[in-house]
Amino acid sequence: MGSSPISRNTKRKTVNVKKEIERLEKSNVKLTMTVGKDDVLAEYNDMLNEYTKTIQIPGFRKGKVPREVLLRKFGDALKQEAMGRIVEKSVETVFSDESMPRDERPLPYSRPEIQDEPKLDLESDLKFAVIYDVLPKITIEKWEGIEVEVPDVIISDDDISRELEQIREQNAIVLDREENDTAEKDNVVTVNYCELTEAGETAPGTERQDFVFTLKTGTEESTNFYRFDDEITGMKKDETRDFTKTYPEDFTDKELAGQTKKLRVTLTALKSKKLPDLDDDLAQDVDEKYKTLDDLKNNIREKLSNTLKMRMDDVRHNKILEKMMEAAPVILPDSMVNMELDGRWRNLARRFNTDNEGLHKMMGQQGGSSQEILEKWKPDAARALHSRLIVETLMENLKLEATDEEYEKEVDTIAGAGENAGQIRDYYRTDQMKELLKDQIRERKLFAILSEKNTIKTGDKMKYLEFLSVNG
Repeated sequence: MGSSPISRNTKRKTVNVKKEIERLEKSNVKLTMTVGKDDVLAEYNDMLNEYTKTIQIPGFRKGKVPREVLLRKFGDALKQEAMGRIVEKSVETVFSDESMPRDERPLPYSRPEIQDEPKLDLESDLKFAVIYDVLPKITIEKWEGIEVEVPDVIISDDDISRELEQIREQNAIVLDREENDTAEKDNVVTVNYCELTEAGETAPGTERQDFVFTLKTGTEESTNFYRFDDEITGMKKDETRDFTKTYPEDFTDKELAGQTKKLRVTLTALKSKKLPDLDDDLAQDVDEKYKTLDDLKNNIREKLSNTLKMRMDDVRHNKILEKMMEAAPVILPDSMVNMELDGRWRNLARRFNTDNEGLHKMMGQQGGSSQEILEKWKPDAARALHSRLIVETLMENLKLEATDEEYEKEVDTIAGAGENAGQIRDYYRTDQMKELLKDQIRERKLFAILSEKNTIKTGDKMKYLEFLSVNG
């Protein structure tokens, strides 16, 4: 018989099991288990006794069926069931042993499968094997003395001005345009849009109603997903346009890169904006804590500096990890990569406001293949998993821990002193969130050590916005 999956979830008593682990390719292991014939016979007899008390057969009262009758009518089936019970119980016994090393346990999403269906012999030991994926072993020989280079990024007056313009946009007065006016740059437009199939029908899951954004032109950064600003410039209210748009291979959004989309857009509202003057009054309108425009500018610079520090830390850490990954290769099990890809696929489905099946249909109708997309994602998914393995292995090797005091301080920082602080604290004190926060604390400790023990050189100058676009 072929391999078949088995369940580890059972509450029955344990049996005595001898086990032997054999490591296979791609972080696969073969766990061979042997159950002594005495345990095999005991389990078989327990099952028979259970049935003689409960089974009903014509001609016999309940609980009065002779053992010989049971064996004559159901002998082979009883052996098969007894074997299933023994296998299930044996697996549970082995995996519930807390002394079993982590790298010998199956991954949460890797279900052990029986290699070859065993046969029950009541006069012999029962020997069988299961195969499953385990956490890959990774050996990190060098994590100190690494040299990496990061760009020299400075926040300029242009960056401050750009943020101020966004604040002016947010505080603008919006007025309806005249009935026959056409959409132009900086107008506020409301649109309904969708993708179209080759037959010109609405592609399921791509519809968006009442989407509002400011119309940009040319190379300006658009805020609509499909970047169709130029295509709808010149439209009037209540007008509908169908058009085809091809995205370059290096397009910033990976989901659209290299694809051609047929789109339908209806303009439902058209407005213009009157921007406020850039003065002290604007600063006070933003927040009463600002008395002057300079106060607002200083706050913007501080926020941009904090964002830059966080992104620069990420770049520094990622570059160090990349060097470590080169020196510590790993072969990932298929189940681990597939789980990562599945998570990314579900995130994309949520972005399109559809489910897993709906996203598959969308890709098929647009001439794409979900399998092709997943294959395209595989290298990036593997790199992310490889990097995570490096981090977890180093934290374990360096015995980095997060104390309860550090955890409580982290909760207080997140909760702050607002009116919802109590609810936030309660949320982060659940077991799951507590472990998550402690992992984050451990990671920060690790990256602080990596930054101290390795050399970070300053490279070429780079503009703030360019840095964020590359490392967003």
